[in-house]
Amino acid sequence: MSDSKLGFFDAEATEKKGLELTAQYNFANPYPHIVIDDFLPPEILEICLKRFPKVLDKAGMTFDRPQERLKSSFNPDHLDAALRGFFYSLNSRPFIRFLENLTGIKGLIPDPYFMGAGFHEIRNGGHLSVHADFNHHKPMNLERRINVLIYLNKDWKEEYGGQLELWDDGMKACQQSVVPLFNRCVVFNTTSTSNHGNPNVINHPQGIPRRSIALYYYTSTWSDEKRGHTTQFQTRPGSADRKDYQVKRDEFLQELTPPLLYRAIKKLQRKFIR
Repeated sequence: MSDSKLGFFDAEATEKKGLELTAQYNFANPYPHIVIDDFLPPEILEICLKRFPKVLDKAGMTFDRPQERLKSSFNPDHLDAALRGFFYSLNSRPFIRFLENLTGIKGLIPDPYFMGAGFHEIRNGGHLSVHADFNHHKPMNLERRINVLIYLNKDWKEEYGGQLELWDDGMKACQQSVVPLFNRCVVFNTTSTSNHGNPNVINHPQGIPRRSIALYYYTSTWSDEKRGHTTQFQTRPGSADRKDYQVKRDEFLQELTPPLLYRAIKKLQRKFIR
């Protein structure tokens, strides 16, 4: 699907591949998704691993709270030239056409801001609770529609934790569990009920973190009639998962606080959680 050195995608091959897989994608349970192994030439991902950032960039974020423990994200704009080029190719027309043919969603728009996207890392002892993602890209006023995850974990075993879990919208049961193997790609629809996460604690015997690439895609279908929300964490039945009262407080605060004051408060909060 792509040039092995640069990561640029072959337009004809990627469009064809999307059409071949669309039925499998759209009839998947619990919501449209697909797992594709050997997704890219492995040498591309070898470069990603070799040059994976060791220090958080100024646009990066780190989280350490009950719902998202020991998690960091690294913005592609602060990577070296080769890796930036690779990420930019994931926002290119050939890759967008692959996703459109795969999902049946037309008019997909990539995110030049890489909001929440880029390299992700969860260190040993960390996890990401089951959740539904934020649904509104405010700077571009777009609706979030598709997630693409590409894993970077060599020889990863199920007992190391970190499996991607897909849950039904009522949070009654996990419907799919995906081990985050090297060069495995997962694509899925993003809605307010597409509950997913990797709630099983990372437990690699050599302390190696769980690493991945995350990209998000949008459409110009947002309207003021829709309710925007941030990440909505869920609790699994019979688990020790903790409810996310912080998000509920933030949503309540946003409803009552003038926009300028609310943005100032959030900026101050981000300063202290980095």
